[in-house]
Amino acid sequence: MAASSVVAASSMVVVNMKPKEFQPSVDSTTVNEPLIGATTNTRTNSTISSTVSPHNNGGHHGNNTFKIFVGYDSREDIAYQVCRHSILKRASVPVEVIPIKQQDLRDAGLYWRERGTTESTEFSFTRFLTPYLSDFHGWSMFVDCDFLYLADVKELTDLIDDKYAIMCVHHDYTPKENTKMDGVIQTSYPRKNWSSMVIYNCGHPKNKILTPQLVSTQTGAFLHRFMWLNDNEIGSVPFAWNFLVGHNEVDLSDPETLPKAIHYTSGGPWFESWKIASLLWSGLVRWRSTREIKR
Repeated sequence: MAASSVVAASSMVVVNMKPKEFQPSVDSTTVNEPLIGATTNTRTNSTISSTVSPHNNGGHHGNNTFKIFVGYDSREDIAYQVCRHSILKRASVPVEVIPIKQQDLRDAGLYWRERGTTESTEFSFTRFLTPYLSDFHGWSMFVDCDFLYLADVKELTDLIDDKYAIMCVHHDYTPKENTKMDGVIQTSYPRKNWSSMVIYNCGHPKNKILTPQLVSTQTGAFLHRFMWLNDNEIGSVPFAWNFLVGHNEVDLSDPETLPKAIHYTSGGPWFESWKIASLLWSGLVRWRSTREIKR
């Protein structure tokens, strides 16, 4: 059963109302594409995993497209746009950036859990459908929308190792604040922020448990702590790929500490109460200027 089909869409997701089908909007680029930041639709009526194949001992192979699912929240559209742009601008390998929109998953019958009081975003749980939306095939990544990429995601795909079911940054993080910048309660739990950026080995047998039924009914602890996996099945990624603002620190004498992807986990300039972060804001300005040039 195919989880989804790719269709042309720019500002919204077009959903086929047949049960168990989800059709995401796709932003993609290829190595030879002249406008890296352009939003294009490279194929239609094909399953979401049609160009993704498993890696062998890590790395990105051939012209296979690396799928990046980005959590989408209607309050943070601008954050998604900046995240998408920062990925596409720097990618030297073919990538597809696909927003995961909760309402479209509900309309397609793929998600039905009631929103809880501790869910700070619309993608708090839909993120775990990434393997399902990839037809349980190949490697795909999920990332929160409040990321700004400063490096080529090819460097990230080069870290992939097939022996793991997932790979992520193993943060040791306890929030200092009780609320996030938009007033949402800040929760603390083991493996906090591990699930904010995850590379999934979608074909791994253990990940096939991540169906719409399970994601719509299991507890937050089970999902966010990756309790369907053994510890040795969770690979580690350098924290530079999920650099938490206000937590991780840069050591100028150690290049390994320089951020490759900045995570504004407590909020960003898309919320009125947040002071403008110059780096993210400059990314937003560049994205907007690109749109104006295209017009």
